[in-house]
Amino acid sequence: MKVRNLVGERFKERPSDCVVDSHALMVRGGYIKPVANGIFSLYTPAKRITQKIEQIIREEMDMVDGQEVMFPVVLPGALWEESGRFQAVDSTLVRFTDRNDTSMVLGMTHEEASVQLVREFANSYNKYPFMIYQIQTKFRDEARPRAGLIRVREFTMKDAYYFHTSQEDLEQYYARCLRAYERVYARAGVPEVIAVAADSGMMGGSVSHEFMMLTPIGEDSIVICPECGYRANMEAADVIVKNENTLPTAELTKVHTPGVKTIEDLTGF
Repeated sequence: MKVRNLVGERFKERPSDCVVDSHALMVRGGYIKPVANGIFSLYTPAKRITQKIEQIIREEMDMVDGQEVMFPVVLPGALWEESGRFQAVDSTLVRFTDRNDTSMVLGMTHEEASVQLVREFANSYNKYPFMIYQIQTKFRDEARPRAGLIRVREFTMKDAYYFHTSQEDLEQYYARCLRAYERVYARAGVPEVIAVAADSGMMGGSVSHEFMMLTPIGEDSIVICPECGYRANMEAADVIVKNENTLPTAELTKVHTPGVKTIEDLTGF
């Protein structure tokens, strides 16, 4: 199809509400159109790009024995109450009631749904290990959407869930998946990213990695040791310095400080 026949407008002027270059280029090039704060529609070029990326992901997940499934966007609140996250997650989780006054949520992640899907199937040790994954629309009521598609409220997410009978087997499979994600980035044309140790957050778990790419518009900080190969998000970096208070201690007493009104004055006093 010729560009002139594509639905969408392409123009030279930079939109005034676009702070990040990538956001401005996608709007100017006729890739995306804002619908609401942090919510976008995709024109045909952006849709075709996402389809190609999704195909790369599917091929890599299938290579590590993943099985693609599909979970509902709307989930009963009872599933989230069962895991304890219905109350634990903040207002980024959208909660509502349907016409029958049943508590429901919009899926921002699908751990609960994945367990609900397989718990009858996985009733014997010989069914393990297995992995299921999906590529699906998610909604998270992000407090500060920014930078076009970088931080949004509605987004397409590939999430995978692994089920194992031992920690050792889980760790071995985790390493396989980590390599698969590295291949995804390389095949998609962004090999400059690196995996760093990350905070698992609401997902839980003892080990977590996130892929980072250095950029002037980034908001995270990472620590890297070129000698030992240690890499981590600053929030998840191990603290190896032990601060010990060696100052002499004494009972708290009142001290008269006439005319002292600031911390600097008190220090001098």
